[in-house]
Order: sequence, then structure tokens, then C-alpha cells
Amino acid sequence: MPDAPAEALPAEPLARPEPRHLPWWVALLEVILVCGIPTQLVVFFPLAYFSGVPIIEGKQLSIELFALTSLIDTALVAILIRVFLSISNETSQAVFLGRRPPLREAVLGLAALPVVYLVVTAIAALLRVVAPWLHTVEENPFAVYMRTPVEAVIFGVVVVLAGGVREELSRSFILHRFEQRLGGITLGLAIYTLLFGALHLAEGADAAIAVTCLGLFWGLAYMKRRSAILPMVNHAAFDLLQVILAFLSRGVSGS
Repeated sequence: MPDAPAEALPAEPLARPEPRHLPWWVALLEVILVCGIPTQLVVFFPLAYFSGVPIIEGKQLSIELFALTSLIDTALVAILIRVFLSISNETSQAVFLGRRPPLREAVLGLAALPVVYLVVTAIAALLRVVAPWLHTVEENPFAVYMRTPVEAVIFGVVVVLAGGVREELSRSFILHRFEQRLGGITLGLAIYTLLFGALHLAEGADAAIAVTCLGLFWGLAYMKRRSAILPMVNHAAFDLLQVILAFLSRGVSGS
């Protein structure tokens, strides 16, 4: 009598490949390339000289050139990060989503917005009182990009994508690489937070300090939760709220 066929055993899930060990100098090069400065320069100069869009309006970059540079740079940074993760046998999901439900993280990011906004506003107000000399810029230079509703909408899209998305992708990736090969995630947080604040000095020294505090919060949120969704949503919502309030204030003062 023939033997009964053995029951098929469930297939074991395929093991994920181990992340590839990168030399420290490769990790450092990747960090530099996605920090926001080299890619913007690579995008800006060809656009400025070959695209035909206006370069300067008044004393500022034209909104067309500013928006194009920011959005193309966002795409370029995202592509570079994806390539770098592929080289090291890592996935975007593991680095940017972790094990937490993305929808819940997004809700928490929005829920934290009022507290974050009030704290940053309080910091800015306190600096005006105790260190008025830090108020080095009378009017935010980005205010010129919100003269009309159309410009405000364009600028709003830019701050959501280039601010909330690109900067948090960069921050999360940089912290990840520092943790792996560059001296630890705490060192990465300190360095990138200071750089993040310094890049906002054009808005005033007091604004740069407030932005440094924001960058610290977003970096700590990624370190704690190992998901970029909460800081990304909170960052995008914060920037968008700033645009809305600035436009409404401009409209009221101009009426």
C-alpha cells in the first residue's frame, strides 16, 4: 500500500539580507551628499543659467527659480537616499517607517503641532526680551513669496515637500548613518541640528535659534520612535501653518 503523501510544510519566510558594512568614509560621503547643500547647488546653477526662468525679483530669488530648485532638489535627495540604501542592502521601510503604524504616527505628528508651535513662539518671544540684539532681520526674507494667493499656494507646496519631506528624509538618513558608522546617533543629532539651525540664519539669529530647537525636537522624535513619519508630518504642518499665518497677516496689514 503506497505511503500517504506527506503534508506540505509551510514555506519559511525568506530571511532579509544583512545590511552591508560600509567604510566610514563612504557613510560620510553619503551624509554630505544628502545634507541639503551640494544637491541644491547642483540643481540651482543649471536652472539659473539654462532654464530661462527669472533669476532675481527685487533683492530675492524669483519664486519660480526658488520653487523649481527646491522641488527638484527634493526629488534628487530622495533618489540618492534610495540608491544609498540599496547599496547597503537596506530598505526605506526599515529606516523611515520602522515598526510603528504610519497612520498613527501621522496623527501624533498633527496632534503635537499646537504644543510645538506654542513652544517655538514662546522661545522667539523670550529671545526678543532677553536678547533683542539677536533679532537681526526685520522681515522674514521668504515673505516676498507670499504676495498673492497663488504665490502663497506655491510656497506652501514647496515648504511641505522641500521642508517637511526632504529635510526629514535627510535628517533620518543622516542619523541612521551616524549610528552605523560615524560615531553614534547622538553625535549625528548634535551636528545636524546645529547645521539645520545655521542654514536658517538668513531669517535672523533669533529665528535660527528657534529653528535649532525645532530640529532638535524632530531629531529626538526620530531617535525615540525610529520612524520619520511623526517628525515629517509635524514639520510639514508647522511650515504650512507658518505660511498661512504669514499670508493672512500680510493680507490684514495690507488692507
